[in-house]
Amino acid sequence: MTKEFGQMALFDTPADIFHAAEKVRDAGFKKWDVFTPFPIHGMDDAMGLKRSRVPLFTLIGGIIGFFTGMFIAWYMGEYDYNLIVGGKPYFSPIFTFPVAYEMTILLAAFGTFFGMFITNMLPQHYHSAMNYKNWPQITDDKFALMIESKDSKYDKEKVKELLREIGGKEIEEIEE
Repeated sequence: MTKEFGQMALFDTPADIFHAAEKVRDAGFKKWDVFTPFPIHGMDDAMGLKRSRVPLFTLIGGIIGFFTGMFIAWYMGEYDYNLIVGGKPYFSPIFTFPVAYEMTILLAAFGTFFGMFITNMLPQHYHSAMNYKNWPQITDDKFALMIESKDSKYDKEKVKELLREIGGKEIEEIEE
């Protein structure tokens, strides 16, 4: 026996899916998503999504990279290979800045990369939405909106009616 994952409806234009997303958001649903063949400007606001946490991962990676670069230069100059060259001190933040800068860039990039993987729950090679019979059209020229059955406001008939009211076509129940 298969379990219901949610209801999905097809839309023809970016404007249709944008306004449908606003109406679903205003109806109070929390577990739903839109699927589009290309990004639609303003869709995050229309869906009521919060700001991404990826910049926080980038900042943390950059800070760790800067201090790691400074620590490496300090350790090497002060303890590991303490050699006085031209009367310069063992450690100075001025001549170690390039190392710290490069480590900042490197670990900030890693923070961004892994932050995307963590926040987007990647890799996710399969999603139940792919069971939709018109899935190939969504990757080409159609738009879809799906409301998941896990949502606390989910009622099969009411969701189907809402999708019909907001202009959804070819409404279908999606199974896990």
